[in-house]
Amino acid sequence: MNTKLVVTDKPEPNELGAIGENLSAFNDADVGPSERRTLAILVRDEAGALKAGINGYTGWGWLFTQWLWVDESLRGQGMAGRMLQAAEDEARARGCHSAWIDTFNPVAEKAYTRQGYEVFGELPDFPIGRTRKFLKKKL
Repeated sequence: MNTKLVVTDKPEPNELGAIGENLSAFNDADVGPSERRTLAILVRDEAGALKAGINGYTGWGWLFTQWLWVDESLRGQGMAGRMLQAAEDEARARGCHSAWIDTFNPVAEKAYTRQGYEVFGELPDFPIGRTRKFLKKKL
């Protein structure tokens, strides 16, 4: 079989979907189904505008928080902790035993450690001058 390696910054959505589907099928056969489910926490103001949120998923008994954002108007008011608590509660309801998150922001790291997360790994200079930290928590 002849193959060709293609490097692109504009892959087709169906190609990305095929990569994900094939990897998921491989992993399911290797370690069992992930039972992956999206999990989002949304914070809206009285007009319905999004002011904070979490985007992540649960799978293989873990909660992964991919993105956590708080609008500047709500920072310093414990919103990150409240959203993480809501995500953790939902993860427990889904049967999860642990959670993980990563950040290179020292302020975010403090919020996560206040919530009970602990650093288990580091990636220096990601980005340059910062250290990306990986944190976990038993639920």
